[in-house]
Amino acid sequence: MTIHRINPTPRWSDITVFQGIAHFVEVAEADTRADIKGQVGQIFAQAEESLAKVGSDKTRVLSVTIYVTDFANFAALNEVWDAWFAPGTAPSRACVKAELANPELLVEMAFVAAAGKAYQ
Repeated sequence: MTIHRINPTPRWSDITVFQGIAHFVEVAEADTRADIKGQVGQIFAQAEESLAKVGSDKTRVLSVTIYVTDFANFAALNEVWDAWFAPGTAPSRACVKAELANPELLVEMAFVAAAGKAYQ
């Protein structure tokens, strides 16, 4: 069975797909000084691009692990989350408080999604 690695580097691949399931992680890249809503918005925009690269979309997200630096941002995170997913399409998720490698980052998300036919 083939493992597809998109944009592999010595430390990570942007996306890894195995048996039709895509795995990727997103952080705010354009503006790390944005507030939590801004960072989550950036992450979701990047996630849509990553999903498109594997022939998928946000309705096919299976689970998301969310790493936040401060639970005081939880309600604002949920506002953006609730607006991004159409009713009935929210995936399973876990939310963990964590210290991130870049202190400007407020949130990091690890996505698991069903990929398109080319990656089955």
